Amino acid sequence: MMPKRNRVLFEKIIESSLFLCSFISVIITAAIFIILMTESIPFFKKINLKDIFFSTQWSPLFEKPQYGIWALISGTLMTTIVALCAALPIAIIIAIFLSEFTNARVRNILKPIVELLAAIPTVVYGYFALLIVTPFLKKIFPEISTFNALSAGLTIGMMIIPYISSLSEDALQAVPNHLREASLSMGASRFQTSFFIVLPAAFSGVISALVLGISRAIGETMIVAIAAGLEPKFSFNVFESTETLTAFIVQVSQGDLPHGSIGYQTIYVCGLMLFIFTLILNSLALFIKNKYHQNTRSGQV
Repeated sequence: MMPKRNRVLFEKIIESSLFLCSFISVIITAAIFIILMTESIPFFKKINLKDIFFSTQWSPLFEKPQYGIWALISGTLMTTIVALCAALPIAIIIAIFLSEFTNARVRNILKPIVELLAAIPTVVYGYFALLIVTPFLKKIFPEISTFNALSAGLTIGMMIIPYISSLSEDALQAVPNHLREASLSMGASRFQTSFFIVLPAAFSGVISALVLGISRAIGETMIVAIAAGLEPKFSFNVFESTETLTAFIVQVSQGDLPHGSIGYQTIYVCGLMLFIFTLILNSLALFIKNKYHQNTRSGQV
């Protein structure tokens, strides 16, 4: 065995390393926020907030610029909602199947295959949406545009399935077996046990997986840039083309705009909006998770 003195020293080194890693992540996040704010403040000084948040026209690079950022926010929300509606049911079913209805050997084979979807480059997903998903949707909805939010959202949903299903499966696996045994002993079926006992018990973990999937969908760039079009409009019609915050960043970040110009600063404004959205989502997930744990402890008491 390791001498006590060496063991204490080793533990202190490990603790210091873990603290350093955590501290670095906080510093990086703070640095990103500072950069976004530093580049965005001059924009907000030049443009009236009323023109930004009370207008639905976004054309900052035109001769008569408009800065209604809701045109980009609506496109971002629309593709994210479509992705979530497509991915969540499938991901949860996959997670329950892997956790509750397969043995360890089958699980070890199927789970890496599902997770392989996360390794496919998003540009490949983008052309898959444009060349496969959109023509398929045109057969069902002839009026749909070639570039549309529905195709982009469905493809983003395919992409985030492994994120949600993998983390949800880990959360389900962490549920104590005595809950399953108690439910089965009371006469419940495996289906009832999985959906009404195990899944609620793993609720906090599933919420964390869901937030990660939503954050990944909001931050997706290439799929929406290729499949959704680059036409910012304040609309929630999934059959029409749209533009998201990330797609606009891709469109503008080509090096053609001079540093410090209004058009250049819009990149950081969009990035700041994405940062705020992600912060709100993570805070909401943390609140729900803590609320769930409080209710659980109260029920136990």
